Amino acid sequence: MLPLFSLSSPIPPTFSQFPAIYRTHPTHHSPKASITTKMSSLRANFPEQVDSGGPPIASRGRRESYARTDESVTFEYPDESQMPHSPTIEGMRYKRTLTEFSLEKKVTIVTGGARGLGLVMSQAILTSGADLAIVDLNKDEAEYQANNLVRQFKEENPTLELPPKITAHYADVSSPDSVNKALEEIIAQHGRIDNLVTSAGFTENFDAIHYPHERMQKCWAVNVDGSYLFATGVARHLIERKAPGSIVMIGSMSGAVVNVPQPQAPYNAAKAAVRHLASSFAVEWAPYDIRVNCISPGYMMTALTRKILDENPELEEKWTSLIPAGKMGAPEDLMGPVTFLLSDAAKYVTGADLRVDGGYTLT
Repeated sequence: MLPLFSLSSPIPPTFSQFPAIYRTHPTHHSPKASITTKMSSLRANFPEQVDSGGPPIASRGRRESYARTDESVTFEYPDESQMPHSPTIEGMRYKRTLTEFSLEKKVTIVTGGARGLGLVMSQAILTSGADLAIVDLNKDEAEYQANNLVRQFKEENPTLELPPKITAHYADVSSPDSVNKALEEIIAQHGRIDNLVTSAGFTENFDAIHYPHERMQKCWAVNVDGSYLFATGVARHLIERKAPGSIVMIGSMSGAVVNVPQPQAPYNAAKAAVRHLASSFAVEWAPYDIRVNCISPGYMMTALTRKILDENPELEEKWTSLIPAGKMGAPEDLMGPVTFLLSDAAKYVTGADLRVDGGYTLT
């Protein structure tokens, strides 16, 4: 779920919300083969948003399924120039609610905040009154979205004299030097840091015994090291200030269950590590009044997922049949949870893993 990283050959930088472009070998011409290939590609790189596959729905239980791969599918990641802008949610006017839910005047960082789920959470945080620092590997995209959010906020809240402050920053979350530089820049521009959301991450599809070691290291560096570096950096800043704070680490339901058929053992382990990091940090930093929680999203109906389902409408029923809620989540379904966990409404909540999956992991 979710992406800040520098990748060397053969795969350039990309974002978890926009998985690898799929393509079939020339031998795949039938409609059925085309659908299978699209499903395989989406599962391989988009586990939070795709049905786990397996035998026909009527004849299986998910616990009895097993992982498999389609060797006819190859992957290549798109260039940044091919990546679309993520849309923001319209109609987010400033409304009164319980004061405990307000993030007014709280300086909040969102890593991987320029696209996809990270952008939607950035918008929720902004709408709740916080000053926002969007951190991303693509600073141009972060600046574009920061300007777009300011414009939209002013249009939808014309009576507010002073809109929240938004800044854009570059960071490779797997690099300690890059993370420290970004934190110093944010403190210089905002004066302090109060809250953090770590939503940078990515996944790949490799059978475990064939997973390239350097790719496994990169997967771990972005998903785990990136979360660790930003969380510890912000906690250090808060402890030095003797100030309270809230950190929300974005995991995945893949950290609790093994989604099949996609073979992604390092990613699953990484997201499980993120979840346990949040628990460990929560205990270690509780004496400093720093709360740490985790959000584990399930399958989310992003613009990319909607496009795939529009091309293959028969797939949606298969995907949603394993979700007790009977439908996939919408990106805005994360807006309330992240706002709650960051706010004083959750001031006695720490070490929690909030699964936003429609009940998927319960069955």
